[in-house]
Amino acid sequence: MNKTININLGGFFFHIDELAYQKLKRYLDAISRSLSDDPQGKEEIIADIETRISELLSERITDARQVINEGDIDEVIAIMGQPEDYTEAEEYAESGSYYQRRNQSSKKLFRDGEDKFLAGVASGLGHYFNIDVIWIRLGFLLLTLAGFGFGVIGYIILWVLLPEAKTTSEKLQMEGEAVNIDNIEKKIRNEFENISSKVKEGAHELTDKISNADYKKLGNQTKSGAQDFVDTLGKILLTIFKVFGKFMGVLLIFTAGVTIISLLFGLFFAGSFEILNFDGDLVHYPPFFYDATLPKWLLTTFIFMAIGIPFVALFILGLRILSPNLKKIGTPTTLTLLGIWFVAVLGLGFSAVEYGTSRAYDGSNVSKHSLTFNQEEPLKIRVVNDDNIYYMHSLRRRGNSIDVNVNDKDTKYSNNVKIDVAKSETGNAYIEIKKTSEGRRRSKAGENAKKIVYNFKSANNTIVFDAFYLSEIQNLWKEEEVKATIYIPEGTTIYFEGSSRNFLYGVDNTENIYDRDMANHHFKMTSKGLECNDCETDKDEDRNNSNDDNNADDDNDNDNDNEVSFMFDSTINDIKAEFIIDSNTTKRELEKLIDWFKYRKNIDIDISNALYDAENKIKRLRLEIDCNDGYKGVVNISNNVINDLSKGFRRLYNEEGNLAFKTW
Repeated sequence: MNKTININLGGFFFHIDELAYQKLKRYLDAISRSLSDDPQGKEEIIADIETRISELLSERITDARQVINEGDIDEVIAIMGQPEDYTEAEEYAESGSYYQRRNQSSKKLFRDGEDKFLAGVASGLGHYFNIDVIWIRLGFLLLTLAGFGFGVIGYIILWVLLPEAKTTSEKLQMEGEAVNIDNIEKKIRNEFENISSKVKEGAHELTDKISNADYKKLGNQTKSGAQDFVDTLGKILLTIFKVFGKFMGVLLIFTAGVTIISLLFGLFFAGSFEILNFDGDLVHYPPFFYDATLPKWLLTTFIFMAIGIPFVALFILGLRILSPNLKKIGTPTTLTLLGIWFVAVLGLGFSAVEYGTSRAYDGSNVSKHSLTFNQEEPLKIRVVNDDNIYYMHSLRRRGNSIDVNVNDKDTKYSNNVKIDVAKSETGNAYIEIKKTSEGRRRSKAGENAKKIVYNFKSANNTIVFDAFYLSEIQNLWKEEEVKATIYIPEGTTIYFEGSSRNFLYGVDNTENIYDRDMANHHFKMTSKGLECNDCETDKDEDRNNSNDDNNADDDNDNDNDNEVSFMFDSTINDIKAEFIIDSNTTKRELEKLIDWFKYRKNIDIDISNALYDAENKIKRLRLEIDCNDGYKGVVNISNNVINDLSKGFRRLYNEEGNLAFKTW
């Protein structure tokens, strides 16, 4: 029969039998004697050891009434180690030998309160996974910015769940050190040494201040409450600046990181398309790429380096703001990056100057072609496009150019074609084709103009002009044009077909009719110039049609206060223009709708990538809408999508912003 004793060990209450108590007491006394030569922090060391022993004993108790016996104490001593083991460890350490106790404890996850930005969660994770804390903090930052705030939620959860490492044993467990006598004492000694060094530094600083102080002035400052207020305010402002600095560091990391990732993706996809020889409009190069001496891949690399290297520097700067202890980039690396950046900027600058000089001079090439036709009949002017090269629903002159592929070769395609008619002073009919281009020298500009490919043909009293010209791809961004002038003798009648409407340019006539309005009319060349033969008749017809429209509008006004017009399911009135097509809309109906919206509301609608079925109903197409008042949009119809719902757009003239224009 053994006595049981109630003890309080490390803040925990235990029932222990007398023999186990005596063994535990002898063990603690032996530890105390082993520390007697160095009393620094002795009490704290003993307290931490008792706390660790109480934790080990608590793990072995399954019932609050359970009694601690000698076997439990022996197991605890085996884990903690004997006092003489600690003495041997010190001797080995002093002689330079490597010593490691057999008992190693696994790491445990705690919050590190000594190295914290908010709560020490990131620092604790860094200890546990043996990772620099800056990368853990960056991980939380990326989760917060890219994961819709999940980083903040995860941080708060870990803040609540993880305990803070406060005791020496908890700090050792957090760092993966064995919680035994020698490690506990070593940890506490290090902490005392740090505190002592700080105290000594503070004492020296205080001594210097006292020895160098102006006591009279110091006394005045002590008595001055205003000075205390200023000091406090300075500390507050300093704290605000520190927080602002951290925020700027986060902003720099985020901005630079997004830019660098975007550049990497752009470089990868651009390089992939080049390697695969992908034919598409996904990659658009800057203007100076097309006529540059340096290859495209090198210029692309230069752009990546010129933009990417400064943002890499900003990214590292942000990291150093958040973590001043981050290792600096070595001087060789810095100089290498600076040299690469300088070479990239020089390369881009050279190409930019080269591009500017490539447009320094204008040059032209003029060719004349005789024209034979029956003067007893009207000479017709027609404009056509080659839809196999580039499809255009409505022909019109445009100043821009696009990249097309002709015979497996990238080529410039442009509709900048102008058609004029003038009186022939020689009495002979002929066509003058003037091509204009740009170049570094006037001769080079003339050569570029000569290489422009433009075709026309004449047959059966009809001149058919191409609605486009082709040029070399390196001239894509140069200002080029083709002007065709038809010289006809006096007495010749000419008829402008509707297809030429948007290509007539500067055609002089005696009635000062606008170029666009000359289409679908007969003009006769007189001594004074072109005179319209049928404009008065058309005016009378327009007047009659206008009256008919007014009568029809009056009928519609019976149901609406505003002018209302309907075509198929689409609507035009003073308030709105609504364009609707569905699976039953035919190609002819679509063309009528487009002309109707252009005539009534000056809305341009271009068709591209069109496909119709056997009944000429829509299967696939792309509509580009320009309301000519600042509102533009695109409607895409893919295969069989229109079978399920209608497609179109709506322009509301009594609204502004997003409500004024909508596509679906």
